[in-house]
Amino acid sequence: MKITLTLLLILLNFPLLAQENQQSFTIENAVSEFNLEEIDSTGVGYQFWFVDKKFLDGRTLKMSVVEPHKATHEPHSHEEDEFFFVLEGTAEFYLNGETTVVKPYASFYCPPNSMHGIRNVGDTELKYLVIKKYLNVD
Repeated sequence: MKITLTLLLILLNFPLLAQENQQSFTIENAVSEFNLEEIDSTGVGYQFWFVDKKFLDGRTLKMSVVEPHKATHEPHSHEEDEFFFVLEGTAEFYLNGETTVVKPYASFYCPPNSMHGIRNVGDTELKYLVIKKYLNVD
């Protein structure tokens, strides 16, 4: 009976213990709005971090904007998986030697350690979101 009571008390308090280590969120720190003054230049356009990896355990949300017929970088791989979502323009997705061309409202999943890339193959700016959780947050 004593062991059962002890386990019950531990289980009842577990959600409270877990909440102690969580960040407190308010409408002020949970909303991020695009600000042209906070963009990072990439040489072929710019990027804006709506959520950077320091906000919440490495999870990120970034918008990238790429000039016509350019790419931010060549296909590459990393240990994290990644999602792309096209907002505007025409993108070519590259995954492990294969490509496809897509228009707005297309998504692209890149598994961990896969060779992947995205490039603007259109005549207008390419705008896309990148969703990624960094494994090493320093």
